[in-house]
Amino acid sequence: MDQVFKALADDTRRRLLDRLHEQNGQTLGELCERIAMTRQSVTQHLAVLEAASLISTVRRGREKLHYLNPVPLHEIQERWIDKFERPRLRALGDLKRRAEEAMSDQPSHVYVTYIASTPEKVWDALTDADLTAVYWGHSNVSDWRPGSRWEHVRTDGSGIADVVGTVVESDRPTRLVTTWAAPADEGDRGRHSRVTFDIRPHADIVKLTVTHEDLNDEGELQAISSGWPAVLSNLKSLIETGSPLPQEPWLVPGR
Repeated sequence: MDQVFKALADDTRRRLLDRLHEQNGQTLGELCERIAMTRQSVTQHLAVLEAASLISTVRRGREKLHYLNPVPLHEIQERWIDKFERPRLRALGDLKRRAEEAMSDQPSHVYVTYIASTPEKVWDALTDADLTAVYWGHSNVSDWRPGSRWEHVRTDGSGIADVVGTVVESDRPTRLVTTWAAPADEGDRGRHSRVTFDIRPHADIVKLTVTHEDLNDEGELQAISSGWPAVLSNLKSLIETGSPLPQEPWLVPGR
């Protein structure tokens, strides 16, 4: 939290956060256009924001996109603001979030987690059919070559795939991009969403960024917004302890 307050103490860094709030997913060049400062200086400010987890980054081809990470700000709100006006502020915050998400054409959901592991182990946990069966309740089945089909198959022996798609990019152990669709929508490209796994090592830990975009509607957004944290928490537990969480996290009832 000290890093968060230090990052927020600078006017330039607050303006950068404002720019990302206005339009999430900007490149360094786009951010520099509205800041009277050299690229090197803006890069240094962005590094401070990223170290405080106020922003996260995702590579798309040669571009590096910057996204606002609201979690630290939400923690500040809950600790120092929300408890005084909890019902009214939460209702207003939910209304504002839904309005912004409905208007945005940027990736619908970006989730970041940190795992004490290696990129290779994280990659295997995402692609190995037996490992995904342990923490996800489905087996991810494919040869994981670009252009290949993949399936998200139930582990009850029925062989039913609840999700199917195509491997778009496969660069072990740092980047995996797949399309996602219900089997009934497999032939309708307009109904496919896209999931990108970016795996970045840092000393003895790995930063895993999951970007899920091109969602079809608000219902899908709500489902993946609660689903990804549950699945990735189970993955993190399996890698770090050797066992998934004692209960399936996606079955925890909402408030």
